[in-house]
Amino acid sequence: MILDLLRHGETELGGGLRGSLDDALTERGWAQMRAALEQAGPWDALVSSPLQRCARFADEVGERLVLPVQLEPGLQELHFGDWEGHSAAQLMETQAEQLGRFWADPYAFTPPGGEPVEAFAERVLAAIAGLQRAYAGKQVLLVTHGGVMRLLLARARGLPREQLLQVEVGHGALVRLQVQDGQLLEVV
Repeated sequence: MILDLLRHGETELGGGLRGSLDDALTERGWAQMRAALEQAGPWDALVSSPLQRCARFADEVGERLVLPVQLEPGLQELHFGDWEGHSAAQLMETQAEQLGRFWADPYAFTPPGGEPVEAFAERVLAAIAGLQRAYAGKQVLLVTHGGVMRLLLARARGLPREQLLQVEVGHGALVRLQVQDGQLLEVV
């Protein structure tokens, strides 16, 4: 399966840790995503996180391409618990030590009230395995989140878990992976 991963664009409530917050895209966010897909495709299937910053754009693409959109809850962003809606700068003022531990090894430290990264990884990888079973030999567009893309790219690149948050994924980024026999390979 070829999996094109598209990160949502800029959101109305700005940067920071959005997690499960369901804010909408800005006009710039819509433009970032449209620009990313100008030379991409074609796709056999269209899958999206159910959060509106992904799903509403996926609906637009689905209408244009006459493809149904499959919403996949397993591909939602990491839930950051008490940190949701806060920027790193805000957290540095009040929880610098905890934020530093999270950045150093997100698998070893969970934000207060948040989803452990290990559980997030299991959820995302199970969803990808389900897509591989459903769309073997197909080309799929997945509209998703930065955390999901970082996780999949870190796995494809063979990075140690401590480097998960060092993977750069900008708003509207589009990357291609090949998924074969449970293995992820980055296609450059």
